[in-house]
Amino acid sequence: MPNIPYDPKLHVPLPEGQPVLRTVPMPADTNYAGDIFGGWIMSQVDMAGSIPAIRRARGRIATVAVNSFVFKHPVFVGDLVSLYASIIKVGRTSITVGVAVYAQRGVREGEEEICIKVTEAVLTYVAIDHNRKPRVVPEE
Repeated sequence: MPNIPYDPKLHVPLPEGQPVLRTVPMPADTNYAGDIFGGWIMSQVDMAGSIPAIRRARGRIATVAVNSFVFKHPVFVGDLVSLYASIIKVGRTSITVGVAVYAQRGVREGEEEICIKVTEAVLTYVAIDHNRKPRVVPEE
């Protein structure tokens, strides 16, 4: 684990509730510098964001926009990565979801565990029918 000095502004508790996705990045997920590749994180964020969108749409959805994506801190091999997603807005055919990504470090080393918010994103999905055409999102 890289040596991360303690900074109370960086080390935060995990949000309440269960993450929609939790995973551990492996060496094959790294870029040339040895950090986890941004594309790997983007893929995990899209998967996490799709879960509440699928549930709300009650069926198939497609990603139509990445409205914002901020990489705040790097993710390292062996971090326990937790992704939290929640619906921000529901339109006629679209669902906008916010995703926050946290990395827990020190878990496998038996050291004091720290938690850092590493990424946040907003994505928009559209509900689609069996012909891949937009459909109205059902009422709740």
